[in-house]
Amino acid sequence: MIFTLSVYGVARMLLYIIAVYFIIKILSRIFAPILIRFAARKMEQKFGQQFNAQQRAQQPKQKEGETVIDKMPSRDDASNKNVGEYIDYEEID
Repeated sequence: MIFTLSVYGVARMLLYIIAVYFIIKILSRIFAPILIRFAARKMEQKFGQQFNAQQRAQQPKQKEGETVIDKMPSRDDASNKNVGEYIDYEEID
């Protein structure tokens, strides 16, 4: 079986390739924003679920109106006088 190429066949094939290219280009301009919006909504839902799960895991079980102190402040907050020597700097022009 011998295949022969004709000018008409090559031109027709190039026309098909160019037509498919432009059809894909036009369809991508129409459907790309829709696909991006869909992907953004899915990611937003996923991040929201992860955030809610993390918040639920971090919140301790408390009764409403109960006062909870997470950390007691230390009483030895006196300033440390042995921090070093004070040096006064002057700006030289």
